[in-house]
Amino acid sequence: MRKHPGLSRRAMLKGTSAVLAGAAFSTRVMAAAPPAEPVTPTLIEAAKKEGQVVYYTSTDLPVAEKLAKAFEAKYAGVTVRVERTGAERVFQRVGQEYSSNIHAVDVVNSSDAAHFIVWKRDGILAPYVPEEVARFYPEEHRDPDGQFASFRVWLSIIAYNTNLVKAEEAPKSFADLLDPKWKGKIVKGHPGYSGTIMTATYQMQRDLGWSFFEQLAKQNIMQVQSSTDPPKKLDLGERAVMADGNEYNIFQMKEMGRPVEPVYATEGSPLIVGPNGIFKDCPHPNAARLFQSFALSREGQQLNIEIGGLRSVHAQVPEKAGRKPLKDIKTMKDDPAAVEREGDAIKARYTRIFRV
Repeated sequence: MRKHPGLSRRAMLKGTSAVLAGAAFSTRVMAAAPPAEPVTPTLIEAAKKEGQVVYYTSTDLPVAEKLAKAFEAKYAGVTVRVERTGAERVFQRVGQEYSSNIHAVDVVNSSDAAHFIVWKRDGILAPYVPEEVARFYPEEHRDPDGQFASFRVWLSIIAYNTNLVKAEEAPKSFADLLDPKWKGKIVKGHPGYSGTIMTATYQMQRDLGWSFFEQLAKQNIMQVQSSTDPPKKLDLGERAVMADGNEYNIFQMKEMGRPVEPVYATEGSPLIVGPNGIFKDCPHPNAARLFQSFALSREGQQLNIEIGGLRSVHAQVPEKAGRKPLKDIKTMKDDPAAVEREGDAIKARYTRIFRV
């Protein structure tokens, strides 16, 4: 990469014309997307000769490993090396490796869609459109130049502990969280630590205004770090309600019989997108294409839903029974370019308001 690893994401994007507000992956179209490619015997044989694919991901490790095992079972002879860490660390690692001319990773996933804007602008992603992406993915969930597509989608939601809150008394909206009866009973994540919460905070301040957070700060909330923390505090009964946090953790807990219940705010729930892409100079290009096709296929996407509690935008992938379908949920609009532009200011203002 032509950037120093220590630079912030905001600095790396400053001045670029590649970012435009709008669709989830709105970037300047640099070239027409390549034709969609099916999985062929030729591709499979070429991947087997390479023998391996290296996958950097911020997906939960058990989910990423099960995806890898399913791929290996389908394509015997090609192993997947899963390197799992947080999205920001994935981004930093790629930056450090490429600045040293090290090309170790084949396929990448990040829970921060703005990373793909940077990688695309720096010219290090490979155009590749799996056949199922072309046929079954909405336009706003695939890069117009074919360099990445939405591998996983989830929401940041309100939820409550069913042992502590009756269904008829539970909050139905973000505005409801400001009711004095919830003072001292709310937990939420921090945008300075979590990419999911950073994205959610951007969408909420845009749609609800900073006055919402100023009033929420008066509710004596429990401030935690990761987007996985609020569901855990809820499950343990340490707080009755969470103001934000991962929908997929709530799904997993609820389906294990834990006393948690999701709430989809009437104002809309923040939408989080985690794309997948292939690097142009990857060491195993054929295995990378085969793995990308699998990860974005109906089979790979169904694993995300069943095992990970995640959402899919693949038109042929059914939702799991008992979960509210994504199409029936009002969501806020994702805008990774704006998150990058305004991220530092959002974190600073949040810290001032909540004094954390």
